[in-house]
Amino acid sequence: MSVSRRTLLGGLAALPAGALLPARPAAAAPVIKLPDDIVERDAATISAVKTSRPHVALTFDDGPHPRLTPVLLDLLKVNKIRATFYLIGNRVKMWPALAQRIAAEGHEIGNHSWSHPMLSSLGAEAAMREIDATTMAIYEVTGRAPVTFRPPYGAFTRGQRLMLHEARKLPTILWDVDPADWRRPGAAVVAQRIVSGARQGSIVLSHDIQSGTVQA
Repeated sequence: MSVSRRTLLGGLAALPAGALLPARPAAAAPVIKLPDDIVERDAATISAVKTSRPHVALTFDDGPHPRLTPVLLDLLKVNKIRATFYLIGNRVKMWPALAQRIAAEGHEIGNHSWSHPMLSSLGAEAAMREIDATTMAIYEVTGRAPVTFRPPYGAFTRGQRLMLHEARKLPTILWDVDPADWRRPGAAVVAQRIVSGARQGSIVLSHDIQSGTVQA
């Protein structure tokens, strides 16, 4: 059954952010990779955008980070760049002022789950709780519900992606450029991989919890 974002927010509004799930730190990262079940013309899954404009989408996962995210925001502001931040719900709850600043400076905030689990290993209800709790946390802090979702590690099956799109109208945003910054290869390598891999309409995966990425 399809549920509108208004219905979702109305139904969860009585609960404090994070009431659905315990706050816990992100798990140690397994390998980040694209799902192997991506098909063409799937509105629920986006890994790049067709455009004739010389634009790419810069996306930053796993924040907000209390030290590095402000540095990145300063750099983006100076260079007049708007990006997308895929925030973890329990980190939004810990650092709400940073989430507010991200929104206030014109960046998009996306949903990156509550506690950064391997969602592909969870059942439908557990996965949806992770996502719904994060939507509410972001909404309560910024006044805007996220309109896109990115799964931790890229671990989200096609069935889950279709379910989320149908139930919450959230497309799953993946990527076509991955500098593997989470392996910490250094700022120069991260920058080179992004520049050499990007094309018009690319979606660049990166992490603002990595100092090398901010330097890059």
